[in-house]
Amino acid sequence: MNWSFMTQNLHFFVNAAYVTVFISFFGVVFSMLIGLVCAGLEVFRIPLLSQVARVYIELSRNTPLLVQLYFLYFGLPKLGVNWSAQTCAIVGLAFLGGSYMAEAMRGGLEAVPQVQIESARVLGFTRGQTLSRIVLPQALSSAIPGVVANIIFLIKESSVVSAIALADVMYVTKDLMGTSYDTYESLTLLIVTYLVILLPISVIGTVLERRFDYARR
Repeated sequence: MNWSFMTQNLHFFVNAAYVTVFISFFGVVFSMLIGLVCAGLEVFRIPLLSQVARVYIELSRNTPLLVQLYFLYFGLPKLGVNWSAQTCAIVGLAFLGGSYMAEAMRGGLEAVPQVQIESARVLGFTRGQTLSRIVLPQALSSAIPGVVANIIFLIKESSVVSAIALADVMYVTKDLMGTSYDTYESLTLLIVTYLVILLPISVIGTVLERRFDYARR
């Protein structure tokens, strides 16, 4: 193991980790917003819009992220739309993640007993109050495992953005492997970087899942 190589190039991975966390954070946030909207449209069966949401979910889930990124980065300029690699990465992650979040959140919404919604209406709750005080808290409790799994999935999928010349941790790893040929050391730094990013999320997700599960009992 070439420790000097690892210490000398560690700062490249620190900077690349910032890029990975940055695009992943905004990709996850936007994907959760998209997922919540699409899940609501499907659960409440809003005419036409629910069909549009379903088409989007199927299109997103059945096309690779790499293809979506190529379309955003190389295809949109042909239409006069020029986005930076960072913007394309965030939009691509949000587009892909939105469909997975929608399915997880839809499952959470459908897990709320209909009798509770009907009871809220009898008690005089408005639709907004029923949604915010009855439906969403219970739906979130049921959706937590799926949402956390999707967050981890999207962060791992962010490694694909290196294909559009965005200097994330995968891009730096391939660059170092191509210039120094210290493959083992580069891959070790890559694994450690992803572990540092993903392990806290996994632990937090487990804690939240247990707390919500305890609250349901």
